Amino acid sequence: MLNLKTIIDGLEGVSQRMVADACGLSPAGFSELVNRGAWPKRKGMGEVRGLIVDFLLAQGVPREKLEDAFVRMGVRKRETNYCHQAVSAAAAPKEEETTMLLRRQGLFPETKRHFRLTRNPFINDVQDPADVFMSQDIRYVREAMYATARHGGLMAVAGESGSGKTILRRDLLERLQGEGRPVLVIEPYVLGMEDTERLGKTLRSTHIAEAILRTVVPLETVAASPEARFRQVHRALSASKRAGNSHVLIIEEAHDLSTPLLKHLKRYIELTDGLASLLGILLIGQTELKTKLSESNYQVREVVQRCELVELPPLRNDDLHAYLRFKFSRAGVDDLAKIISDDGIEALRARLTVQHPSQRSRDGVSLCYPLAVGNFIVAALNTAAELGVPIVNADVIRSV
Repeated sequence: MLNLKTIIDGLEGVSQRMVADACGLSPAGFSELVNRGAWPKRKGMGEVRGLIVDFLLAQGVPREKLEDAFVRMGVRKRETNYCHQAVSAAAAPKEEETTMLLRRQGLFPETKRHFRLTRNPFINDVQDPADVFMSQDIRYVREAMYATARHGGLMAVAGESGSGKTILRRDLLERLQGEGRPVLVIEPYVLGMEDTERLGKTLRSTHIAEAILRTVVPLETVAASPEARFRQVHRALSASKRAGNSHVLIIEEAHDLSTPLLKHLKRYIELTDGLASLLGILLIGQTELKTKLSESNYQVREVVQRCELVELPPLRNDDLHAYLRFKFSRAGVDDLAKIISDDGIEALRARLTVQHPSQRSRDGVSLCYPLAVGNFIVAALNTAAELGVPIVNADVIRSV
């Protein structure tokens, strides 16, 4: 580590990112310089040093203090204390470097060559059931969805964007088809659906009835009046059930369902033929769905009492390592250590953990959802390849 790091950390209102911008380096490249003494290949050492010195002089740093800025830190007590302060500062990002989620990342050709990858492990990565990562949490949700499809009931699956909800829905359909189960899947179109007419078109109970009829009895003409239509639905489901079929209604983007429709869903799950339930319902949506199905929402209390609500959590401590190992193994990498170090994984976990001022817990809120993890790792791989670093380490992660 260069003395330069302690000088920058001792300046109020100045971050490493600002110095990196001043000398024309990427944050990752500047991190490699101050932490490892690795000078960039594409810029001359003298040019970079001059730009850094000029910037720090303009910030009021005495010239004599900069004489040893590019020398590695020694082991004397005073400098060891500086090291401790520098590590602490790196572990706690400054205000302007707060955690943010990255958009979808592409893996550059030179990155693939650098890490000997044939494809991006996180894009179009699920082509068959063996490609679906299974943690204990995910496996529970998967089996609960399967049971609802086979045996009826009402279940809501809530999760943040990128938590894996759509993958589990696709996995369910693949599983039912692969096992040859006689389950008819009813999926109303939700394009343009909103929870109020002010914002868009709401999904109505009559739309669900039409979707059921078009799936179960596609050759029948849908009755014109609501009364006749709902009788037609009950009759069609009963006849299909006696023929050996099960039925599941799957509604994605369920966080946009209106309160009246949520109340009507109770009536759908109560459709029976004798003792046999005729319809299972799966609601899949973002975390706002939890609020709509809250016990404190008296308007839907009858639905809440009959609904199993599960949430897809972020990847836990052991799951994050297992997820990365699984994804890269599916891309042909037999040893995750060839891609990312253990301290790199821990740094990734730290970068994807945020602390809200309203929370008292020091643990923060994890954003380690599969999509966010994949985007961050790909960005880190591109950065490591650009710097010529053999694997993604903590410094590369912190500078993305």
